[in-house]
Amino acid sequence: ENISKAMNLIRLTREIIFLSLLLRPVVSFLAPAGSVALGCGGKLAKPLCLSSPQTVDKDKEEVTEYFNNSGFERWNKIYSESEEVNKVQRDIRDGHAVTIEKVLKWVDDDGSAKGLTICDAGCGVGSLSIPLAQRGATVEASDISSAMTAEAERRSKEILGNDSKNIRFKTSDLESLSGNFHTVCCIDVMIHYPTQKMSDMVDKLCGMAEQRVILSFAPDTWYYTLLKKFGSLFPGPSKTTRAYLHREDDVVKALEEAGFEVKRTEFTGTNFYFSNLLEATRKQ
Repeated sequence: ENISKAMNLIRLTREIIFLSLLLRPVVSFLAPAGSVALGCGGKLAKPLCLSSPQTVDKDKEEVTEYFNNSGFERWNKIYSESEEVNKVQRDIRDGHAVTIEKVLKWVDDDGSAKGLTICDAGCGVGSLSIPLAQRGATVEASDISSAMTAEAERRSKEILGNDSKNIRFKTSDLESLSGNFHTVCCIDVMIHYPTQKMSDMVDKLCGMAEQRVILSFAPDTWYYTLLKKFGSLFPGPSKTTRAYLHREDDVVKALEEAGFEVKRTEFTGTNFYFSNLLEATRKQ
């Protein structure tokens, strides 16, 4: 029994160190980034600093620059069939794909998507937008990165052909979105927002949804916090963004305050990808 415990501890330590070495280059959707994010001065910071307007604006600038440059190159490879990915990146690819499949299953279980209007906020390279359009939905897909939306549009034309007209792509942050949609989706984006700003964004998304909101977030638990602390000891060479985790209670509270109630939940966890998925519908 003691040998087994020792082996488990060695394996966990090895995975934590391996993750830490690669954490900075693959921060965007990597839930084990932890709830204690890097603060304004690069030190471990209190939430007050993280949720200040200056920090939020800085986060937006960093996210935009990252995903238009080195981040785009990295994540475009991850969300493709490229073999030029390492173990961690391939694991994240697989985990994100599982989350997308769960969203699509919910949509399919509720009947035909044909004719539904759907907003995909933070669409990335179109991993969700394209299969939604294949199902006949009219999709408005946006991302803060012009490089991402350009790649998503390219992929949609390649995969959908004439049906690519079912998707309208645009470059925009969440704050600037507008319109009314049957369903609003926001997958693996909340990791870029501190808790208070996350609540504001949930309210924003709910305000555009006529019936349903589907969103995912990296869960805040002691284990992921531990991984983030280890990660901060091993800074990587590339510039990345901050990563924020959220307690499920905080996300549910934000949804309820916006007039929505959670109907379905899922959790996806691989070695290096962790995501809580919630579906909430407008209260009657």
